Amino acid sequence: MPYFSGIKKTFQKLKTRLKARLIPFLSVMAVLLTLAGYLSHQIFYSVMPGEAGIYWSRFRGGTRVDYVYPEGMHAIPPWDKIYIYTVRLQEIHPKLDVLTNTGLRVRLDLSIRYAPKYKLLGLLHRNVGPDYANRVIIPEITAVLREVIGTMGAEQIYTTGRAVIVEAINLAIERVSQRYINVDGVLIKQIDLPLSVAKAIQYKIEQKHLVEAHIFIVEKEKKEAERKRIEGTGIRDQLKIISS
Repeated sequence: MPYFSGIKKTFQKLKTRLKARLIPFLSVMAVLLTLAGYLSHQIFYSVMPGEAGIYWSRFRGGTRVDYVYPEGMHAIPPWDKIYIYTVRLQEIHPKLDVLTNTGLRVRLDLSIRYAPKYKLLGLLHRNVGPDYANRVIIPEITAVLREVIGTMGAEQIYTTGRAVIVEAINLAIERVSQRYINVDGVLIKQIDLPLSVAKAIQYKIEQKHLVEAHIFIVEKEKKEAERKRIEGTGIRDQLKIISS
């Protein structure tokens, strides 16, 4: 029996040692799991469909511009960060107030479709930032439109100005394309002049058309009278020939 008694004592000692070591081990594991759960959103990044990620390292040179993180799950150190960008075609609807050459305020209602250049996303993030639509696209288009419309009068804008504005917008698109952004198109949804000015221009245009219509009628009547005169002269000449 002393043999079994010795084995029992050995197991009891082993059990005591395991308990003494297990409690600290479990405590450490609990702390590590809690810390991992707390930092999980800083370690694991999900890049969803239509998105791309740009890596920023706190201790290794900041923004990485030579690689764009594709869709999927990515794990990084918790002191670094991945910035998520939408790379699908997006659309904004700015309303711009610009002045004519006489200081008249004109409102343009635009629709702009755009997307970042995928391979240049790192440069866009480092040099411009996530709010690039408000920092590059809208200011560039606004600057060009103010420059062009500032040379035009209200009547020109109302009648033939849309073509000039479209040409100016195409120039703005070229400028924006040099800033890591693709602009798919800019649609002029509406051009609003002050109501009183628009009515005055419309009245002037209507009166001009009425005058042109009156001139056309007068000219037509003159031509008809001339035709009848020539016809009458011809008939008289024929009668003279017959009577002679």
